Amino acid sequence: MERAIVLAGSAIGAGLAMIAGIGPGIGEGYAAGKACEAIGRQPESQGKVTSTLILGCALAETTGLYGFVVALILMFVNPFIGKL
Repeated sequence: MERAIVLAGSAIGAGLAMIAGIGPGIGEGYAAGKACEAIGRQPESQGKVTSTLILGCALAETTGLYGFVVALILMFVNPFIGKL
């Protein structure tokens, strides 16, 4: 019974960790839209805006990757089973 509770909690935790993928998607879309606006207003600043956009999107994407790694650990490695 205890094992089933731990497995259920791990599955719920993994599902909640995958919600972390929503934030980077929204943030990257918003950043890309604002970058397009900035380039549309001042086309001569395209290089600086693009490099800043790529760096910002890479940093934002790591949040989603961390959530994915936590979900994988909870589902397959499951460190809480050894505590029983």
